Amino acid sequence: MEKPSYLKNSDDVKLFNELRKKVNQRVEAIPENRDIYIQVKAVILPLIYISLYFFAVLNAEKPWMYILSFIAMGIFLVLIYLNLIHEAAHNNIYKSRRLNFLVLHIFDFVGANSYIWKKRHIASHHAYPNVDGWDTDIEQSGLLLIIPWIKAKGVQKYQDKFFFLVYPLYLFNWMFIRDFRDFFDKERVILKTQGKIPAIEKIKMIGYKLFYFFYQIVIPVMFFKVSVGLALGAWFLQVISASIFALFVLLPLHPLPDNAFPRLDRSNGLPFSWLRHQFEVTNDLKENNWLVRNVLGNFNFHVAHHLFPNYSYMYYNEITEEIEKFAREHGLAYKRFPLITALAKHRDLLRQNANNAYYILEE
Repeated sequence: MEKPSYLKNSDDVKLFNELRKKVNQRVEAIPENRDIYIQVKAVILPLIYISLYFFAVLNAEKPWMYILSFIAMGIFLVLIYLNLIHEAAHNNIYKSRRLNFLVLHIFDFVGANSYIWKKRHIASHHAYPNVDGWDTDIEQSGLLLIIPWIKAKGVQKYQDKFFFLVYPLYLFNWMFIRDFRDFFDKERVILKTQGKIPAIEKIKMIGYKLFYFFYQIVIPVMFFKVSVGLALGAWFLQVISASIFALFVLLPLHPLPDNAFPRLDRSNGLPFSWLRHQFEVTNDLKENNWLVRNVLGNFNFHVAHHLFPNYSYMYYNEITEEIEKFAREHGLAYKRFPLITALAKHRDLLRQNANNAYYILEE
């Protein structure tokens, strides 16, 4: 199938070149190499995750301590993703691609799969954000409808009433359903951009999943006399807490009613140029403090990431200042919302889609 193509607009190409020049000059004027801070995190964050695990199993006689340690592991799993995995996929932590590749593989040890996730993120999500049938991040599950111009069916008509029961299962779906389907289901979106997946990657994926389950559940039960109930319960709470934390960070950035979900024409063409597409489908969050910048990987500055993924998040504060100013000057659709407002807007999107608001407006 022919891949989507962005609207060709020479004026927008000139605009982006102008913006890129301003951003490059701004970043080059920063005297320090800030990526060193991410390199430090590449050591510290995995060590904390491992330490929490050993603290849990060595204090297994205290169930509350075991459970709290596993919940904390869930929080640090997300921090590892935000600060390390995401940046390693873009080769933004080290100059060496091999070192970035090694950091990326941490993902395999915490339940996900680094190979298929990088394919999803780079070749699908970054290439065609919010484009139905091409962006794996909005691939329809059957339970929830994200795309406004697809008519709600079955339980989707009630999704705004039960989504809060589904979202805490986000990482369960990712680890044990989505990864397997992307590897073995020929109908999945990822195969449009990935093509045939090497057999060795399928073997590695299954091997890593088994190892993950082995150290999370089997080792505590077999060697540290943790009851099966406690082991499963603590692990369950770990993944639940990680799911909720991850979605608080990820949901407000693309699937909002204020963001476009561009439709392809008959020749697989998109209605916007690449530059305008990034502004139309992405928004930033207004929160900008030490915690967001240094702990949450600056996911509040998501427009900067989609426009300039070759820079690490340590530079997004200054880059966003240039983007926001440039957008005002040239009438680009830059959007920025408070976190709670953005989360409420996401629920509004689910409600509108459940009620087929798009079709009502069309009529």
